[in-house]
Amino acid sequence: MKDKNKPAFPFVAEDHTGMMINMGMSLRDYFAAKAMQGLIAHEHKANQLSGANLGDFDERVAFAAYRYADGMMERREK
Repeated sequence: MKDKNKPAFPFVAEDHTGMMINMGMSLRDYFAAKAMQGLIAHEHKANQLSGANLGDFDERVAFAAYRYADGMMERREK
């Protein structure tokens, strides 16, 4: 996937040395965070998407959220 780390909320700032820096959450992380909200609200969905070999609920939610995020990133490229 190209541009996987492109910021979701970019802004340009100047640091103490005068260098311009680009800050922001990655778009992939933004998509995962949005998916995570729904997965936490619907725990059964996180369990279905992650597979049985992940133990903790947190791991299952993170795995499933990034699966959704990766799907969104792929779809954007089409």
